[in-house]
Amino acid sequence: MPLSPPRRLSLPVSNRWGAGEMNVLDFGDAERPVDLIFVHANGFNAMTYRSLLGPLAGSLRIWAPDLRGHGATALPADPKGRLDWADHRDDLAALLDRVDGPPVVVAGHSLGGAAALLAAAERPERVAGLVLLDPVIWPRWAVSVLHLPLLHRLAANNPLVRGALRRRSVFDSRAEALAAYAGRGAFKGWPEMILADYLVDGLIETPEGFRLTCAPKWEASNYATHRNDPWRAMKSLQRPVRILKAETGSTCHMSAPLRGLPDVTIETVHGGTHFFPMLQADVARDALFDAAV
Repeated sequence: MPLSPPRRLSLPVSNRWGAGEMNVLDFGDAERPVDLIFVHANGFNAMTYRSLLGPLAGSLRIWAPDLRGHGATALPADPKGRLDWADHRDDLAALLDRVDGPPVVVAGHSLGGAAALLAAAERPERVAGLVLLDPVIWPRWAVSVLHLPLLHRLAANNPLVRGALRRRSVFDSRAEALAAYAGRGAFKGWPEMILADYLVDGLIETPEGFRLTCAPKWEASNYATHRNDPWRAMKSLQRPVRILKAETGSTCHMSAPLRGLPDVTIETVHGGTHFFPMLQADVARDALFDAAV
């Protein structure tokens, strides 16, 4: 059965990081309260996850925002001087403030999972629980090191930063971009439908051609800014946190048992890579459904 297209909402956001409009995809029955907020990974956008979230729309109402600097969201995204993801945290906290009804489940993939966790800790009264799909969580000792003066610059030298800065940002057509990405790099093994969904909001037409909506410098900045403390957020939140971790190439540096975090559970996705939400969508979808019903 074909997936119904989500509605588009444009919600105003104004905070110390600048004012503008956040694009939010709204899945499911518009007459029911929001059940789930889902946040995408770095460099992608909410539409990328349409085939993951769409099948849940028969039972759940889901808001999937485009983060600052991504997709169709129009908020300032200046990488100069950034040290952490406080801008994403505060934008998502503002989104939680806009939700009417009971507390919601907050979920996300990679950067989106970490940003969702940070925002949930700011608005615990609006959150029923979390599902984090291979979130970016460094070991406790690394979090401490990256908060020391100047040492946060170590993260700026990682290969992901250099790769993002080399990324081609303009294509002659969407078809050219699709051909360039298919089966390569992070997109290896992706179904063509998911890649095509990514490009819907991943490219914008300009006089120079089709340009990435997530600028390479902004993507690189998200890889380089790690002065965040997800461990403190998990400890203070006091809500159920279910983490699904990739078996290979994981960005989640956590393992059981977890000292001092009784509300957090970790599961390894057998055979899963960092992109298991795209490649093993049923596993991710079941976890989201179980948390939100």
